[in-house]
Amino acid sequence: QLVESGGDSVEVGGSLRLSCSASGYSRYSHGYCMGWFRQAPGKQREGVATVDSDGSTNYADSVKGRFTIARENAGNTVYLQMNDLRTDDTGMYYCALRRSQYCSPEPHDYPDWGQGTQVTVS
Repeated sequence: QLVESGGDSVEVGGSLRLSCSASGYSRYSHGYCMGWFRQAPGKQREGVATVDSDGSTNYADSVKGRFTIARENAGNTVYLQMNDLRTDDTGMYYCALRRSQYCSPEPHDYPDWGQGTQVTVS
């Protein structure tokens, strides 16, 4: 089970920190990829950032330099620090897990999803 938290309404230029807590996975810190995805109204879900079990990260071009993904607590928790938020960062943010060392940027490659947390920037 993946549970996200931290979504809120903020002004342009503000910051938020999203958290995703994973439970019910055995030894998922090894060989598992976790990622953050988002979906704006009327748009397809897109990848934001991923982190593998070795701590290697990848980011969408639109968030590079502003967002940071980090994995802690033996891989049980993944964070997304979002700075300098823009209006086009608005959307529902989802945490996802993939039992693979390869962190695909494509949402359809992730079978496990949280319920999402809303981020609104205005």
